[in-house]
Amino acid sequence: MSQKSQTKPKMIFVNIPVTDLARSVAFYEAVGATKNPQFSDNTAACMVFSDTIHVMLLTHDKFKVFCTKKIIDAKTSVEALFCMSENSKDEVDTTVDKAWAAGGKADPTPKQDYGFMYGRSFEDPDGHIWEVMWMDVEAAQKAMAECADQTAAA
Repeated sequence: MSQKSQTKPKMIFVNIPVTDLARSVAFYEAVGATKNPQFSDNTAACMVFSDTIHVMLLTHDKFKVFCTKKIIDAKTSVEALFCMSENSKDEVDTTVDKAWAAGGKADPTPKQDYGFMYGRSFEDPDGHIWEVMWMDVEAAQKAMAECADQTAAA
């Protein structure tokens, strides 16, 4: 019988192309990330938000090493929306305020406030959109159960 190994939380590394690495590093530091010099050089910077969330800022030349598809202009086209959680509504607002103060755009997508879930967004200097959200999981589960009950009764 094999012993079950202890599972570690999965990590996510979001790789995004940037036009000005130094500007992007400064922006992400202002939003709350920390640069990991062990995985950074003059072509890439590893920005750490938590033990499990890392954003790899890559110059266009470095990004092209990993993907040969055309790099879009994220200011005019969208490839993805990235979403990160916070521990409270106030922390959501603080993160978006920090992004705005660091030269980003606040709320490029509509604000969301459902009582049990609150979200805002920001756009970084290259046009990448980050959603920042807080959710009371227990209240969300209760609201979804009530909705399912109403649907079943109809």
